[in-house]
Amino acid sequence: MIVPSVASVGVIRLNAAVISLRARCSFDRSVGSCNAADMALIDSQKDARRLARAIASDLSLYNEEKIVEGIQQDTLFDVIKDEIEEGRTHYTSRVSPAMLAKNFYDRAVVDILVKSKGHVKSKMW
Repeated sequence: MIVPSVASVGVIRLNAAVISLRARCSFDRSVGSCNAADMALIDSQKDARRLARAIASDLSLYNEEKIVEGIQQDTLFDVIKDEIEEGRTHYTSRVSPAMLAKNFYDRAVVDILVKSKGHVKSKMW
């Protein structure tokens, strides 16, 4: 049985995101990017929730040490404030105002960054 490594899973997720992105906007191969004006805003709860959780998962993956330190010292949201806001900016740029009102991003941040780290010793719990 072949088990994908963390790196290959990341590549798979990235490739799926690129395919999805290309389907939603006019892709300019010369610069390898999308024209943001052509990109449709996400207007389904399922897709908005999925995007929020993907962003929060990336925050967790790339900031593991900072998150553990923040939980241990009860300074989590101070320690990764900039990263959370960068993720929020990306999320806000991709979803419709109706989906923003659902608060999926903040829920995903708590679920993935806080709840999944319940094993870390902290004053918080």
